[in-house]
Amino acid sequence: MTIALFLIPLISAFIGWFTNWIAIKMLFHPKEPIKIMGISFHGIFPKRQQQFAEKLGKLVSSELLSFKDIEEKISNPANIGKLMQLLMPYVETHIDHFLRVKLPEEMPMISMFVGDRTIAQMKTVFISELELLFPLLMTNYMGQLEKELDLEKIVVEKVSNFSSDKLEEILLAIMSKEFRFVEVIGGVLGFLIGLFQVLLTLLS
Repeated sequence: MTIALFLIPLISAFIGWFTNWIAIKMLFHPKEPIKIMGISFHGIFPKRQQQFAEKLGKLVSSELLSFKDIEEKISNPANIGKLMQLLMPYVETHIDHFLRVKLPEEMPMISMFVGDRTIAQMKTVFISELELLFPLLMTNYMGQLEKELDLEKIVVEKVSNFSSDKLEEILLAIMSKEFRFVEVIGGVLGFLIGLFQVLLTLLS
């Protein structure tokens, strides 16, 4: 009787752990709805995958990766300055090639009056205009891109089309430690409850 009594905390711990383990498994399984004695069973995430996709799409498009945030980042003068520093050598090389090679080919008469000094002056003017025009172009481009590229729709379609196995793999990769913690807590609480029952029995 005494041995059986002290087995109660271990049995309770196992039941607590097993109950939480089953609950976690039921988040993902069964992946397809099945009926047992008229009751339908379906994993929570597979069943709610479409709603999950829609919520995630709204979250990504409005909070995590909104076009407004991207536009503000791109149109920031400091960032534009860095981008211009990266692009200007290529732009200057292209303008120089245009003035020295393509222009003479297309308009030989004009090229006769364009010397090195004129080319240098024209390059300076072109680059100055590009520095003024570039921020406007980026802002307009982001506005057009926002109309054509629906982030929310893309996320919803991607997540909705995930297989149940892929969805489970992603969620387990993110929350595996938390799930394990829930299982352990179930065992610990079960053990404590069983221990409490033993104490009550011994004191009664």
